[in-house]
Amino acid sequence: MRIDFEYGTGVMGAELPDELTDVFIPGKTVPDPPYIPEDLVEDKTRESVRNPIGMEPLSRLAHKGSKATIVIPDIVKGGTQPTSHRKVSIKVILEELYAAGVEKKDILLIFSNGLHPRTNVSEMKVILGPELFGEFHGTGQIISHDSEDYEHLVDLGCTARGDRVIMNKYVYDSDIAVLIGHTQGNPYGGYSGAYKHCATGITHWRSIATHHVPEVMHRQDFVPVSGTSLMRSKFDEIGMYMEECMGRKFFCCDAVLDTCSRQIEINSGYAKEMQALSWITADKRTYVHWAEKKYDIMVFGMPQDFHYGNGMGTNPIQMMQALSAQVIRHKRVMSDRCVIICSSICNGYFHDERWPYLRELYDLFQHDYNQILPDMNRYGEYFATNSEYIRKYRFAGAFHPFHGFSMMSCGHIAEMNTAAIYIVGAQEPGIARGMGLKTRASFEEALADAMKKYTGNQPNILALPMAFKLGAVHLCMKE
Repeated sequence: MRIDFEYGTGVMGAELPDELTDVFIPGKTVPDPPYIPEDLVEDKTRESVRNPIGMEPLSRLAHKGSKATIVIPDIVKGGTQPTSHRKVSIKVILEELYAAGVEKKDILLIFSNGLHPRTNVSEMKVILGPELFGEFHGTGQIISHDSEDYEHLVDLGCTARGDRVIMNKYVYDSDIAVLIGHTQGNPYGGYSGAYKHCATGITHWRSIATHHVPEVMHRQDFVPVSGTSLMRSKFDEIGMYMEECMGRKFFCCDAVLDTCSRQIEINSGYAKEMQALSWITADKRTYVHWAEKKYDIMVFGMPQDFHYGNGMGTNPIQMMQALSAQVIRHKRVMSDRCVIICSSICNGYFHDERWPYLRELYDLFQHDYNQILPDMNRYGEYFATNSEYIRKYRFAGAFHPFHGFSMMSCGHIAEMNTAAIYIVGAQEPGIARGMGLKTRASFEEALADAMKKYTGNQPNILALPMAFKLGAVHLCMKE
C-alpha cells in the first residue's frame, strides 16, 4: 500500500507491504466519542460552571470587591475555533463574575505559558477572539506569565516531598483564581488541565525542574503514559500545595476535547475531585483499545511546523522529543525490538530566535564525554540562569532555556525503548546522526535495512499518518 506521511511542509510517500501493515489515524480509525453540538456548547459550559464539583459556584464565591484572575493555556493546544473551550468558558465565567458583583477593573486574564514563549498580541487575539481581546487588552488586563519576573512571583517553599513551588503572584493574591483547562491526552503525566495546568503554566523553572527531569521521566512508571506516574503525583501535590498556601481552591473549568479540539464534556470545580471524573470520559477518547498484536516497526512522518512551533520537526533536540512522545503514547503496542522509521526534512533549521540555546546544546552534546542525552542534565542550571537567554524568553518570543532540558529528558526515551530509529529524507543527515539516529533516503530503504538487521522479513508494521497534525491518542492492546 502507498501512504503519504508528513514531511517538511508537504508529504513523502511510502510503499509498505499490504499484508504486514496496519494503519491508525486518530478520530478516524476508531471514532471519538460524540462531541457537544456547537449550538449547545455555551449552554453546557454554563451548566457546568454553575454546578461545580466539590466547591461552591462563582455566584457564592465572588462578590463586589473580589479580585479575580482567569488563567488561560497558551497557543500550544486547545483549538482557536469560534466555539473553542477558551472562548466560550471565559465568556461564561465573566458573566458569572459580573452577576456576583465583581467589577471589570478587578479581573485579570493571564496566559499560562510557563517556560513556553510568552503569548504575543497576535496569539492573544486568535485565542480569545476580537470581542474578548478588545474588552481587556486596551486596559492592560491581559498578560502572559513571566517566570523570571521576580516582582510578580511568590516563593512558597517546598511541598512535603521537597519540591520547590514558586508561582505567579497575581494568581496567589487574587480572591478568585480560575483555571481554564483542556483534558487532553498528554505524554507528560497523562492529561493536561487541572493541577498539571497550574504546576507547569504559572510556575518557575526551579519548580518545573522537580518533575521534568531524568530521575522522574526515565522511571518505569513514565512509559507508557498513565495517570499514576510520579510526575502526575507531583503535579497534584504542587497544585494542592498552592491551594493550601493561598487558603482557597482553584476554580477549574476543563473540557475533554476530541481529535479536532471540540468539546466532548465539560467539568468545573475543585481539581482534586473534578479531574478524576473528567478522566473517565477522557479515557474513552484517549486510551484506544485497538491493537490485536504488537508492532515491530512504527512508521510516521514529522512536519517542520507543529506543536511547539516552526522548526519543531527540523531542530534535532525537538525532533528527539517528538519521536519520544510517540513512544510514550504507544509503548503498549510496541514490541521489545520495535524500530521507528520517520520522515523529516531535517534541513538544519534550528529556528534560533525561538530556541536560541538549542544549537549550543546540540554542539555540546557532541563533545565532553556526553554519551547520552541525560549526561547533559548537569548543565541545566548553567543554561537556565544565562541572562541573555532569559532576556530572549522575556522579551523576544523565545522558549525559556530550561525548557530545552525538559526536551532532552524526554528525547532520551525514544532511545531507551527502541532497537533503532531511522530518519528518512534528511537534507542534512549529519544532524540526525549526531543524535544517534540512522539515516536513509527513502522509507523503502529504511524498511529493508530494518528487516535485515532487527525485525526479520515478516514484521508487524504500524503506520501512523497525521501523527502530529491531529489530536493524538494513546494506543492500547484490544483486550
